[in-house]
Amino acid sequence: MTYQVQKAQLERTIAAQGAPWNAIDGEAATRMQLQNRFHSGIDIARYTAKIMRQDMAAYDADPAQYTQSLGCWHGFIAQQKMIAIKKHFGGTKQRYLYLSGWMIAALRSDFGPLPDQSMHEKTSVPALIEEIYTFLKQADARELGGLFRELDASRERGDEVETKRLEQAIDNFETHVVPIIADIDAGFGNAEATYLLAKKMIEAGACAIQIENQVSDEKQCGHQDGKVTVPHEDFLQKIRAIRYAFLELGIEDGIIVARTDSLGAGLTKQIAYTKEAGDLGDQYNAFLDCEEVNPAEINNGDVFLSREGKLLRPKRLPSNLYQFRSGTGEDRCVLDCITSLQNGADLLWIETEKPHIEQIAGMVDRIREVVPNAKLVYNNSPSFNWTLNFRQQVYDAWNAEQRDVSAYDRARLMSVDYDGSELADEADERIRTFQRDAAARAGIFHHLITLPTYHTAALSTDNLAKEYFGEQGMLGYVKGVQRKEIREGIACVKHQNMSGSDIGDDHKEYFAGEAALKAGGAHNTMNQFAAA
Repeated sequence: MTYQVQKAQLERTIAAQGAPWNAIDGEAATRMQLQNRFHSGIDIARYTAKIMRQDMAAYDADPAQYTQSLGCWHGFIAQQKMIAIKKHFGGTKQRYLYLSGWMIAALRSDFGPLPDQSMHEKTSVPALIEEIYTFLKQADARELGGLFRELDASRERGDEVETKRLEQAIDNFETHVVPIIADIDAGFGNAEATYLLAKKMIEAGACAIQIENQVSDEKQCGHQDGKVTVPHEDFLQKIRAIRYAFLELGIEDGIIVARTDSLGAGLTKQIAYTKEAGDLGDQYNAFLDCEEVNPAEINNGDVFLSREGKLLRPKRLPSNLYQFRSGTGEDRCVLDCITSLQNGADLLWIETEKPHIEQIAGMVDRIREVVPNAKLVYNNSPSFNWTLNFRQQVYDAWNAEQRDVSAYDRARLMSVDYDGSELADEADERIRTFQRDAAARAGIFHHLITLPTYHTAALSTDNLAKEYFGEQGMLGYVKGVQRKEIREGIACVKHQNMSGSDIGDDHKEYFAGEAALKAGGAHNTMNQFAAA
């Protein structure tokens, strides 16, 4: 429906109410409707799920059509990210948002900063989703408000061509609302707890939920030690719980991202239940580190498995956890992925210890032998030392090719001494093309960075503190922040406008007419940034 058609429809509705509605302006009401396209989180989840499904199909047809996101810990950060994307790239196609459980734990818990161990309040997850979409909807309202003011000005000038252009811009307006992949950790409890939290996340707007196969009460960050996985059936119950939550709320195309931490997890809390040889539980138990036992040597409290007529004792630690055989991580990872896809997951997440395309591709090749369209969400993690990893990868490749690497010390490749060297330049080029190359070779549909805005906030604050509290004083802020905002076209240099002041003025005029007391008059200092 076009702007003019919607306006005419509302004007008819208002006219039908007679005198009591005479003060209601149809165009103003139309503008408010357009500025509030999504009336609920369910509307957002339904809209964004379709986007993700279309993007997944496009990637299946052409791996160059991969998608990306950055993790955001506040609605304002997400809003500024999407405003920047629209400014620099003209649209939001194939750009998403990521909600990181790590950042919620570190930055959004009432307990204060916490490690990524599912100790934060689980309700803080849907609360952040709702906050993010509130800010994105406000970005829509702000940008459309600017178009409406330009439209009014063009009408006053009698510029019919500009008026038509602006009406088309309003009709073709692209929302800042994009898909969010939301981290539910290991489900914060049993399958029922997972289902209840998933519902809250979907109701807040999440179209894609990422869940991992760790034990909820032993959950660790994927890049830390001490990870403990659960048997497949336990994990599949939670995948089914999330699917039921999507279906109950009418999101039939909701996306489930199944994450396996098996590559770095050497422990399990449970011996899997098994009915017959070769079933899923038996396959899981086959990875346990066991020793054959003589029945005469049974000790009090021992736990045993029988396999192929042998009595086996799984190695159990004082923590009451069982140990997997060393070197089985990749095999367990592949089995986890295949099993998850065969039981309702849509996308995979393999948490690796380094960003190595061939390592990822080796597992994906095996998965695709069973599920040909398997594809990944991959964490381009700040926990990796990207510079060191890729310089070492180039060093190893050159060494294998028998190129002369005598000028380089592999253990010191992070050193600034190597910056600008041929090896460092090639490493940087591999980092630059990592997402493109991994999408083509390793089945990665979506690339994300979990914690980037955590680090950018720290870095920019450090830079400002160094200058402002030092010799530069106020010039440290002006040169390092405000002047850059103005010259680089950063929208929030007009911070009153960004916070909604102009939107509020519009509403005051709609509600009170000439009696409106507006903030955006001649004495508003934001007028100093009119050209920004």
